[in-house]
Amino acid sequence: MNIIACYKIVPFEESIVIRKDRSLSFENAELVIGQYDLNAIEAGARLVGEHGGELVALTAGSGEVENSKLRKAVLSRGPSRCVTVNDPSLTGADSSAVSAVLAEAVRSVGEYDLILCGEGSSDLYAQQVGVQLGERLGLPVINAVTSIKYSGDRLAVKRIVGSETETLSVALPAVISVSSGINVTRVPSMKDILAAGKKPVRALTGSDIAIPADRTTDTVETLAPNQTERKRQIFEGDGADTVSAFLQAVSAELR
Repeated sequence: MNIIACYKIVPFEESIVIRKDRSLSFENAELVIGQYDLNAIEAGARLVGEHGGELVALTAGSGEVENSKLRKAVLSRGPSRCVTVNDPSLTGADSSAVSAVLAEAVRSVGEYDLILCGEGSSDLYAQQVGVQLGERLGLPVINAVTSIKYSGDRLAVKRIVGSETETLSVALPAVISVSSGINVTRVPSMKDILAAGKKPVRALTGSDIAIPADRTTDTVETLAPNQTERKRQIFEGDGADTVSAFLQAVSAELR
């Protein structure tokens, strides 16, 4: 079973600085692998461990994709090799551009049975890349997956939709976006980390992959929420008068 696991390198949220004008500074933000993508890599590693085959890691972005420390962190978690697409135009790229680049990169990887993505990126969490990638490749897509079982040429997957749990059967090849509840990601051993440095990496650029000339969207600005002081109004009791007073206070704030 040949699997491609997509991942994104994102700024660590706790190291992002909020300026006085509510704009965000990423200048000194630490770079990490998106948490949901780690779940996708782990899911792929477990499937290959159970059924054999190969797990390939795939990412697209600008200079951050060449970060050797993060590349080792990915390869130490199960993939046998890594494919990166590095192009300056992918800085801040939207899901449409990223999915288009990933689709071209997937075609260059070779034969595959399954593509795994995180349910959403840890920075934007648009939950669109997996869906758009499947559409571009003409493959069935299922998102919010919490369990994957492989049998023959099909997968049995579970996902939570509202208060219900669906069990679905999907033919391969397919694109599956997994939620954080699918597994607990492994902590690589020192042996895994040392071995990761010897695994092959194929570095692609914009000249190797068709980069979309036009973007669907452009980010105008990104601002942190306004900080407001708590009202500190406390309504004690469960009588009609207390409930009425509470509703009046809330209504007054919403006007």
